[in-house]
Amino acid sequence: MNPSLRTFLFVTSICCFSPNLCFGEDVVAPLRVGIIGLDTSHCVAFTRALNAPDVKSELAGCPVVAAYPKGSPDIESSVSRVPKYTAELKELGVEIVDSIDALLERVDVVLLETNDGRPHLQQVLPVLKAGKPVFIDKPVAGSLRDAVAIYNHANRLAVPVFSSSSLRFSKEVKEVANGSIGKIIGCDAYSPCPLEETHPDLFWYGIHGVETLLTVMGPGCRSVTRTKTEGTELVVGIWDDGRVGTFRGIRDGRRGNGGTAFGEKRIQTFGRPDKYEPLLTEIVHFFRTGKPPVSAAETLEVYAFMEAADESHRRGGTAVTLDEVLSIATPSR
Repeated sequence: MNPSLRTFLFVTSICCFSPNLCFGEDVVAPLRVGIIGLDTSHCVAFTRALNAPDVKSELAGCPVVAAYPKGSPDIESSVSRVPKYTAELKELGVEIVDSIDALLERVDVVLLETNDGRPHLQQVLPVLKAGKPVFIDKPVAGSLRDAVAIYNHANRLAVPVFSSSSLRFSKEVKEVANGSIGKIIGCDAYSPCPLEETHPDLFWYGIHGVETLLTVMGPGCRSVTRTKTEGTELVVGIWDDGRVGTFRGIRDGRRGNGGTAFGEKRIQTFGRPDKYEPLLTEIVHFFRTGKPPVSAAETLEVYAFMEAADESHRRGGTAVTLDEVLSIATPSR
């Protein structure tokens, strides 16, 4: 990655989350959580966990108190879920409001859960302007350009933001990424990869496997090449230090999440899901401290990887650098 882009991403990740923000480890008062977008099962799962009478200590003090239902404007599989999930949140004691502004009057922090990444930029702007820390569920946006814009606005307004796939925080992935098998030489990660015509191919669901790959390999992917068939995606990434990592997206046959990491000490397979609790624990810690567990630079590299994969496919499978797609998506300064 070229120095100018590295500098931009590094400065963004530092400035967005300045330690001068008024968040700290010793927060005692409950933080009122608001949800935007009730078109994903995450909103119900998160609310059940956070509002449980016997809530786990690591999740305590962050009850969901209000929600704004509207999510995707036109993805039928998302739109059709809203009435059911709205009713379920009402049963859990959550107030349903008719606008994002009304939500922001009632909450301290926000979960942006809209399943569709395209409205995220528009939905998150009032949250940032109100100074509310926000977790943005995957995909962070419907394009790399919008993802960059979101982090630019967060940087300008000095509001903490983070986004992640839940798989980044699974126990097995974290152990490998933290050195349990020594230095990582390479990784082959896989996940389901159904397509949604409104989104770049890997943004909709392939992101789970892509983020797993980049979590294990670490930052510094230089270029990618992509092969696409009706039932399979295969994306090969080359890192700055010459290491190779691959993502396999599954559409045919048995589906699952996992991979194989190749380390200096041994080879390790991983794939046991931990559901949502590890991610939710990180979200609550983020809300309490204002410190994101994933930097802007790391997140934007995930989306640049996926955007470069799309561009590789458009060019017949030739290599595309992450620098190139980031340059196109980043406003001139």
